[in-house]
Amino acid sequence: MLNCTSPTPRSLVADLEKDLFPYRQVRPVKDFSSPLNITLDITVVGVLGVVSPHTGLHFFLIRQIWDVQECGTEKVSVLRESIWVPDVHIAEFMEEDKSPRTPYVYLYNTGGVFDDRPIRVVSSCKLDIYTFPFDIQNCTLTFGSYVLLLPPKTLVGIKRSRKDLFMATKLTKVCLFHQKLILRRKPLNYVVNLLIPSCFLVTIDIFSFMLPPHSVDRSSFKMTLILGYTVFLLIMNDLLPVTGNQTPLINVFFSVSLALMVASLLETVLITHIQLGSSHGAIPDWLRTLVLQYMAILVCLPPLKKKRAVTVFLNPSATGPQELSDASPAEKTTQDSVLEELRKLSRHLAAIRVQVDKHFQGNHSMQEWEMIGRVVDRFLFGLYIIFITVTFITIIAIWIWNNSYVA
Repeated sequence: MLNCTSPTPRSLVADLEKDLFPYRQVRPVKDFSSPLNITLDITVVGVLGVVSPHTGLHFFLIRQIWDVQECGTEKVSVLRESIWVPDVHIAEFMEEDKSPRTPYVYLYNTGGVFDDRPIRVVSSCKLDIYTFPFDIQNCTLTFGSYVLLLPPKTLVGIKRSRKDLFMATKLTKVCLFHQKLILRRKPLNYVVNLLIPSCFLVTIDIFSFMLPPHSVDRSSFKMTLILGYTVFLLIMNDLLPVTGNQTPLINVFFSVSLALMVASLLETVLITHIQLGSSHGAIPDWLRTLVLQYMAILVCLPPLKKKRAVTVFLNPSATGPQELSDASPAEKTTQDSVLEELRKLSRHLAAIRVQVDKHFQGNHSMQEWEMIGRVVDRFLFGLYIIFITVTFITIIAIWIWNNSYVA
C-alpha cells in the first residue's frame, strides 16, 4: 500500500513510480497460478460496413493501493505503458485495428484499472440478408488472451542456456469467451427509396386498366411504365445487398412487381386482339356461351343488347292516281319522267342510309367480339388484383414473421 507524503498529484505519482511502475512487465498476482479478474464491456458506436465497438476493459491489480485521504483522489490517469495491461484480442479480426490510440488508463485506489479505448473491428460475420431491409444480424466476437506462463515446478530445472529457457516456457490460451452482438438495421432509408416508389408504380399500373383496352394509349402507357421501372431498379441497385447463399426477399418483391407489369401489358395485347376481331369470323357457340353468359355474370357486366335500328323504305310504286288521271297526255309524260327520277333518287338514298347504319352500328358479330373483349379484360383484371394482393400480403407476412422469430 502506498504512503503518500501529501495529498497532491506529484506525491502520488512519485510513489507509483517507486512501488508500482517498475513492475509493469509482471502480471500483478501473488503467484503464477493465481487468476486475474478481467471484465470487458462493449458499446457499439456505429456500423459502417464493419462492426466498430467501443470497449471498456476493467481488471484488478491488487487490493487497496492507496488511501484516498492520504493521497487526495480515488483514481488517477497513468500511461498505459506504465502498468501491466492484458493482451486481450478478438479472434475474428480480419484487418489490423486502425482506431485512434488512447495513451492513458485510469488507476483506482482499490486496485482496479479501467482501460477505455475504441476498437475498429473488421470481423468475419455470417450475414442473413433474406429479410433485408428488416433484417437482424447476430455476430459473435470471441475474446481471448495469450499469456506467457512459467510453471513453478519448471523453474527449478531450468538451465541458464537460452535454448533450455525457451523450451521451458509455455504459450497458453486463457479466458476465452464469446460476446454476441445483435444488430438491427434501420429500414427507413430503404423503405422510402425502394419499397414506396415500387408500390407507387404498381398502383399506377393497376389504374391503367381504366384506359380503353383497344386504344393504343393503354399499351404504350404500360410499355413506358415498364421502361421506367427498369431504370428505377438500375439506379437503386447500389442500395440492394450483395446476394449470398439466400436471395433477399426484397429482390423477389421487385421481380414479382416487374413480372406483373409485363403480364398486364400482355393482357392488353390480348384484349386488343380480341376486340379488333372483325377478321375472326363468326364466334363459336361454346365461346359465346362461356363468355357472354357465364363470365359476364361473374364480372358483373350487363348482357349485350341488340340494337333495333329500322330503315324505312318508301313504296316506289305509290303514285297519286287522282292527279295523273286529270292531267293531259303531255303533262302525264312529264310527270312520269319526274316520278321515275324521284324513285331512283329514293333508292340511292336508302342504300346510302343502309351503309351509314352498318358503318356506325356495326354488325352483330363485331359487337359480340367487342363484348367478349370487355368481359375477358375485366376477368383478367380481377385475377390481377387477387394475385397482387396475395403476393404482397405473403411477402409482408414473411417479413413480419422472420422479425418476430429472430427477436
